[in-house]
Amino acid sequence: MTVSSTNLSNLFQLPTGTAAGVTSGTSSTATGTGTGTQSLSNTFLQLLVAQLNNQDPLNPVDNSQITSQMAQISTVTGIGTLNSTVSQLVSQLQQSQAVQSTQISGHTVLVPGSSLTLAPTSTSGSSQNMVAFGGFSLPQAADSVTVTVKDSSGATVKTINLGSLGAGVQDFSWTGSSDSGAQAAAGNYSYSVSATAAGQSVSATAYTAQQVVGVAPQSDGTVQFLLANGSQVGFSSIAQIM
Repeated sequence: MTVSSTNLSNLFQLPTGTAAGVTSGTSSTATGTGTGTQSLSNTFLQLLVAQLNNQDPLNPVDNSQITSQMAQISTVTGIGTLNSTVSQLVSQLQQSQAVQSTQISGHTVLVPGSSLTLAPTSTSGSSQNMVAFGGFSLPQAADSVTVTVKDSSGATVKTINLGSLGAGVQDFSWTGSSDSGAQAAAGNYSYSVSATAAGQSVSATAYTAQQVVGVAPQSDGTVQFLLANGSQVGFSSIAQIM
């Protein structure tokens, strides 16, 4: 905020004829560096001294007026200091948040999406153990919940009956067994969720399980989480940390 010396002269009630003299001595300060609290304080003190030097001897400035003016500039200075302190605290909190967010790296999280990645977990003899994780959220409890897994062509591979579930975020796993009893190949699949309550359909929001591989701090102080599939999400998009 740029403050002109003329406005300050009116504020502090300078006697007639002194405003021009004060303006010539303080205008460069008020307009050049008047954006800071310190500049405003300096301008105030210069105007106050000029006011005292040029006051009418027969009608001197009342002490209460000077006290009031000093209190006003003290309040402005205090607010400026408080703003600076708060800004420093916000910066420190943002840095702390970025550091704490790195602890999620390596964890699997549920984020919006409907993809499944069937991958081997371990090898035992000649067979491989496979697993895929997914999740969804229900706005209300459901009497019956079914997950339908499909391959890249859209053909149904597996129908998983989860029974009744409560409201909120739910997760599930699929070991790769198909409806025909065969073992599905490792790779990418998609799924959909069907839920009903008292015979009425319940909408479900699907979540895909992705591993967090890194954290990217943003210029606004927030962080973006780098996922294994190459996408980025904010913390608000993470439904669950597994």
